[in-house]
Amino acid sequence: MFDALTAALGATALALAAWCAFAAWRDQPTKDWHFIGMAVVSVLALAQLVIGLVQLGRGEKADEGSVIFVAYLIGAFAAVPAAGLLSLTERTKWGSVTVAAGAVVLAVLEVRLYDIWGTPGA
Repeated sequence: MFDALTAALGATALALAAWCAFAAWRDQPTKDWHFIGMAVVSVLALAQLVIGLVQLGRGEKADEGSVIFVAYLIGAFAAVPAAGLLSLTERTKWGSVTVAAGAVVLAVLEVRLYDIWGTPGA
């Protein structure tokens, strides 16, 4: 379950990044639709945070340690909302660039979370 959610979150983060990059290319700030996309990605990140903490609570272990795993989970959860808040202060195309960058950061964090958790059955 955790691997599928990680892959889905990475894919939606990259889709959000492409969408906001396209808006920036068209010289547009973030709009309401972008914030709906950010909300979808943030809900997935929240679900990942909860599932990751539940798995740790059940006694499962991350290959590279629980502390680093939780730190990455929190960072992944905060990446897009932080970029969204920053985009509200910059109502130009650079707000869209900020959200696109935050979404790319989230996608990279997802790859790292996959590495930290470890492969199933290994």
